Amino acid sequence: MNNDDTYKTIEGSAEGLFKDKGSKFIAYMHPISSEEEVKDILQVIKKEHFSARHHCYAYRLGNFGNVYRANDDGEPSGTAGKPIYGQLLSNDLTNVLIVVVRYFGGTLLGVSGLINAYKNAAADAIQNAVLITRIIEDQFLVTFDYPLQNVVMKIIKDEQLDIVNSEFGLDCRLTLNVRLNKGEMVMKKFQSIYGVTIVKLNNE
Repeated sequence: MNNDDTYKTIEGSAEGLFKDKGSKFIAYMHPISSEEEVKDILQVIKKEHFSARHHCYAYRLGNFGNVYRANDDGEPSGTAGKPIYGQLLSNDLTNVLIVVVRYFGGTLLGVSGLINAYKNAAADAIQNAVLITRIIEDQFLVTFDYPLQNVVMKIIKDEQLDIVNSEFGLDCRLTLNVRLNKGEMVMKKFQSIYGVTIVKLNNE
């Protein structure tokens, strides 16, 4: 990723198409947040295109695309899933699934023809998608007594932090979203105030 606290993904679903020697390659692109979603989407597409010969796919998951898979679904090894995955990589996209459905046109395309077809179908879907950049955030819980409220709120305002939850009981508890690359600095600021505790809630 170009920045250490952002990632690129897609806003919604998109489709692409590539034709070669009678074969038709239809690409379906979906935003995803888990591998379970991949199974559900594949099931729907396979049901819709039950007569298609192949349903090849690739996906990347996680803020840094650390979870990924490419599947050739019966095509010669490396001719389908890998070129689809290559398009996700070259466009720096994550939390995205691309499924390319192939209807065989009667003429064999050969290894290079298949690679080209799957690559272009995926590329067309990406071209038709709305790409967005999301900020990677950590979540922190800040706990403090009432007299420290003004000091705490000043840091929140100065650093433009997002309060996602607040509880005012015997003590004050604020849940904050903080940009990944500001997390350490924000922690130090709160830790420097006597009577304020801050803990990280997630491990992203």
